[in-house]
Amino acid sequence: MKTIACPDCDLLQHLPDVPPGSKARCARCGRVVARRTSDPIDRPLALTITALFALIVANTASLMGLSVAGRHARTTIIGGCYEMWLQGQELTAVIVAFCAVVAPAGYILFMLTVLLAVRRPPAPQWIGRMVRWAESMEPWSMTEVMLLGILVALIKIAELATVQAGIGMYAVGALVLLFPAIMVSFDAGEVWARIAWVDGTVPPSGEGSPSGGPTR
Repeated sequence: MKTIACPDCDLLQHLPDVPPGSKARCARCGRVVARRTSDPIDRPLALTITALFALIVANTASLMGLSVAGRHARTTIIGGCYEMWLQGQELTAVIVAFCAVVAPAGYILFMLTVLLAVRRPPAPQWIGRMVRWAESMEPWSMTEVMLLGILVALIKIAELATVQAGIGMYAVGALVLLFPAIMVSFDAGEVWARIAWVDGTVPPSGEGSPSGGPTR
C-alpha cells in the first residue's frame, strides 16, 4: 500500500495493490488513479506485431484503383504523397507522409522494442526513453483521419470514375482498429515497474506510476 495524490483534485489517499483486470478510482472525484490490465505484455505485443504487418501492407499494396474512359490507375499512400510533392504541394505531402507513414511506423517500432525488452526484466534503462517516444508518436498517428479523407474523396469521385478499393485500404481500416486496441491493452505502469533503476536493481512490484505512466 502506498500514498498517491489524485491528478485532478490532489486528494492524498492510500492505494492498495490493484488486482489484474481492475482499476481504482479517486474517493473524491472518481478519477481513475490506477489500473492493471489482465495481460499487460503479451496481448499488446501480439496486437503490435499484427499492426506492423498491417502497416507494411497498407504502404506497399494498392490503396485504390480508378477506371475512367478505359484508363486505369492505382496508387499507394507513399505514391499519393509523391504525386502531391510533384504537383507543388510539398507541405501537404510532408504532413501526410509524417502522419500516415512515419508516425505510425515510429509508434509501432517503439512499442515493439519496449514490449520485447520488458518480457524478461529487468529491462535496460533506455527502455524508459522508448516509452516516452512511443507516447509522443501516438497522437500523430492519424490513420483514422486519413481513412476518413479517403472515404470522402471516394464519394466525391464515385460519379466520375469507377473506384475499386485495394488491399491497402483494408489494411488501413485494420490499423484504425488495432491502434486503439494497443493503447487500451498497454499498461505503462507495468512496463515502468520492470525497468531497472540506476543502480541496476528492479523496483518492487507496483512501484511504477499508478496511473499507467512514468512517475514524475
